[in-house]
Amino acid sequence: MRSPLTRTEPPSERTTDRLQSLESDDRAIEGLPIRLVIALVVGIAALSVMMNMLGGVGEFGDTEVTIEWEDDHVVQTGDLAESLSFSVVDEEGNELEEFTVILTAGSAQLDDPVHVSDTNTITVPDDADLRRDQDTGTLEVEIVPPSNSNYVDERSNPEIVLIDG
Repeated sequence: MRSPLTRTEPPSERTTDRLQSLESDDRAIEGLPIRLVIALVVGIAALSVMMNMLGGVGEFGDTEVTIEWEDDHVVQTGDLAESLSFSVVDEEGNELEEFTVILTAGSAQLDDPVHVSDTNTITVPDDADLRRDQDTGTLEVEIVPPSNSNYVDERSNPEIVLIDG
């Protein structure tokens, strides 16, 4: 026995006329493109508001660290091997521990980089010097945070200024 939903007779002329008329219809749905544009603009505006709300949280990102000098960080070439005191701080000014600080040549000359990790003082080595016809130079400071932390040092830190004297 056949199901009542099974059609055995061929489609009527009316059905074929309707299919042919849909195939040859070249009209568009009126108002659809402008509705799509409006929906897209509203969706993008809503997404930007949501992203702004998420971006304001700020607790999930990395925290920038910098160095603060406790003494004057201008050193004369005659006073080399002088120790400078510093502290490593986060964006809010809280002092942090367990960082490695590396001192490298900037516009001044330095034979080997100097690094300290257990004290808050760094000694400018005797071999730091200025180039010929140079009155001032800089030694760059880099902070290496612990690998298991969310601290980063991406911005430049205050340099040690070396002056002729």
